[in-house]
Amino acid sequence: MNDSKAKLARLLMALSYSEGDFVLTSGRKSDYYFDCRQTALNPEGCYLIGKLFLEMLEGSGARAVAGMTMGADPLVSSVAVLSHIEGRPIPAIVVRKQSKGHGTNQFLEGLKNVQQGDTIALLEDVVSTGGSLLAVAERVRAAGFTVGSVLCVLDREEGGREALAGAGLELKSIFTRKELLAAAKG
Repeated sequence: MNDSKAKLARLLMALSYSEGDFVLTSGRKSDYYFDCRQTALNPEGCYLIGKLFLEMLEGSGARAVAGMTMGADPLVSSVAVLSHIEGRPIPAIVVRKQSKGHGTNQFLEGLKNVQQGDTIALLEDVVSTGGSLLAVAERVRAAGFTVGSVLCVLDREEGGREALAGAGLELKSIFTRKELLAAAKG
């Protein structure tokens, strides 16, 4: 495991991982909760997540990254900023949970930075059932784009990967829960 991934594992466990009784977005109950925003909004965590996502996007053909607000906002922003610094700019798109209801009434923000038909990579913090990513993929496709890479920080290994595969999308994660727990101990 590379140094960036090991550092990120320690930060995620310190800032984002809690054990107890929780109800997830999917409605499922869980004995642990992973609040990636705590790490993604930390300066070092934001940098490490962006760096690792950029490495995963290498050669993918992605012309932009997109994710559902609010969890993916720091993820797509980190990738956009770091890609600019590295001289290979990848713009960010934020996908709304609901359309604006006024003005252009759109689901996607940041469209002036991409062209119709571009390939867009989807980013997510935590994947359980894959429902949020399926909604993002549907909105990105409906807006005239191609969905490319689908990346997350943590795959809870609760059926999301399989649900996405059923929709023709391949999920790649920085960590699965098992990998994260092992990396944090190492």
